[in-house]
Amino acid sequence: MESVQRRCVLPFEALPSEVRLLRRAAAAQLSQWGVPAAGDAAQLVVTELATNVIKHVGEGSAATLILERKRERLRVEMHDKARSLPSLRAADCDAECGRGLHMLAAMAVDWGAVATAIGKAVWCEIELGQDVGCLRMERAADALESYRARSGTLPQGQCDAVLAESAVELIADLLHWTSARGLDPDDVLDRAQMHYEAEAEAA
Repeated sequence: MESVQRRCVLPFEALPSEVRLLRRAAAAQLSQWGVPAAGDAAQLVVTELATNVIKHVGEGSAATLILERKRERLRVEMHDKARSLPSLRAADCDAECGRGLHMLAAMAVDWGAVATAIGKAVWCEIELGQDVGCLRMERAADALESYRARSGTLPQGQCDAVLAESAVELIADLLHWTSARGLDPDDVLDRAQMHYEAEAEAA
């Protein structure tokens, strides 16, 4: 009985309207399992994986989301009928590597993709019981500190104005980087804003 309760299989049709329902279902399932703190991270992962299916496999295609609690980790799997496996190292980001997978790799403790009998499965594992807001703050602080250490032009100090200016410069550089890789900076900003608002609303 315990193993049944710790695995949830959710077939769905790859449509934008289904993504919100999948996110809610993931959050509800984690609450039932007694780990609601992982809900925000799970919803972001589900959003990225489902969006990749819509964009790269095809809108309206059949797919399946599987959630499985494995001790202190949550495994999220997205099964679809496409056979091409994603890769973070692919140079062409119109392929299924995508910016979403870079975010997925940053959030997850482990991730991968495997061929299946009918297509493929992209999976990732995230830690349970950690506050996602705190994790994001820690990652942001580490990134900002490293960025400022590499720049000789940014002002030093810890006041709000100095930190805000450093954050703006870091964001600007990231937008230059996305543009150089052929991505749309406005789209990247919109997706980041969407994730931020979803987390802030759930907090």
